[in-house]
Amino acid sequence: MIRIKNIEQLIENGETPLDRKARALALKSLENAVKAADPKKIMKSKISLRGSVLRVDGYSFDLKKFKHVYVIGGGKASGSMAETLEEIVGAHITFGIVNVPRGSKHKTSIVKIHEASHPVPDESGVEGARRMMEIAEKADKEDLVICLISGGGSSLMPLPRGEITIADKRKITEDLLKCGATINEINTVRKHISEFKGGWLAKKAFPATVLNLILSDVLGDPLDFIASGPTVPDSTTFSDTIKVLKKYGLWEKASESVRKVLLDGEKGLIPETPKADDEVFKRVFNVVIGNNRYSSMAACEALKSRDLNTILLTAFLEGEARHVGTVLASVAREVNASGNPVTKPAGVVAGGETTVTVLGKGLGGRNQELALAAALKLRGLDGVVVASISTDGVDGPTDAAGALADGKTLARAEKMQLGAEKYLAENDSYHFFSKLGDLVFTGPTGTNVNDVSVIVVL
Repeated sequence: MIRIKNIEQLIENGETPLDRKARALALKSLENAVKAADPKKIMKSKISLRGSVLRVDGYSFDLKKFKHVYVIGGGKASGSMAETLEEIVGAHITFGIVNVPRGSKHKTSIVKIHEASHPVPDESGVEGARRMMEIAEKADKEDLVICLISGGGSSLMPLPRGEITIADKRKITEDLLKCGATINEINTVRKHISEFKGGWLAKKAFPATVLNLILSDVLGDPLDFIASGPTVPDSTTFSDTIKVLKKYGLWEKASESVRKVLLDGEKGLIPETPKADDEVFKRVFNVVIGNNRYSSMAACEALKSRDLNTILLTAFLEGEARHVGTVLASVAREVNASGNPVTKPAGVVAGGETTVTVLGKGLGGRNQELALAAALKLRGLDGVVVASISTDGVDGPTDAAGALADGKTLARAEKMQLGAEKYLAENDSYHFFSKLGDLVFTGPTGTNVNDVSVIVVL
């Protein structure tokens, strides 16, 4: 059961009855968003087996006509997806392996659950990805390969290209995460230093039929960026990758092996990632079964059910977390002052994924930083809350899912001699909200469809 573990304490932290009510509404809305992203619930609603025919999103696959059915994949939700697929498809599965975050607890009887590191790749992830490639290469025209892909798949399925080592890949990933690069930019790099991503898995599986079931963690669901698109034509190039690294001043910091692969690729000395005209993709079926919009709408429904006038502001939220926090607080103030864009009592939901350019030495995540920036603009308001969480339950390098701010957050902080602006400058939102008791804890949820932010104005 996915829930906010400290919800009662978070509600009680409100200093007025209206603040406590607003906190409760915002938190219940966020809980509903995460529940809607439950991989088992989504799989059971999207996939069915009638006789031997597997149906998903208008596609039908008669499993009796395939000699073997293999299951491979990786991501934060892939363990739960594998469990549910076994419940639905059962004995039709020949064998499989999925890479999941270390510490995940899943029970399967046919598909092997292989633990690896996230968000920074490790050798265990390489081992699992290599075994998946062996299965793909073994599959022939009479076989079906079902891929279970979800957020976190890029880190969990590493297979470095050429002479690149896992240490090289780990370093470049860490640098990209810290510099404020978008997920699309990060995955552009990942695809071109990998032998698994950017369509290579589909290339290896050809001529088998490939069914890719995707739980999207990328805004707008661009298939070639979700888990770096292992079964999808790649829209980016080696030149694009070099531009990303130079944009963030990481080209010279990259290892010699990474630069060599990228330069050799740009010169045409090694093959580009498979493109849309490659025949292998004629036998690939990609289906997005869940995404951020689905969860954001679930957050809206929770607010509407409590008689709040509710709108989904966007499911494409992005930008620097602190700037987005300022904007969301500004929206809250506008609703409170004028009733625009929705009248009180109001609920506003925004889904997506922001970024943090780390300049300080503190600890935090994008949702916590968003909430801290929002707090600076909410001072003095009553019954106004901005709360934001990551649906995977892990916000940045912390054990919190996110944080909550209201109109009394700054006053409470000042009583404790906590300088909000100083904490923000140090990217230390975790310790700021920890001292206030306003971090949101869910624990790892086993899913990932980006972030959901909620504004409540009573």
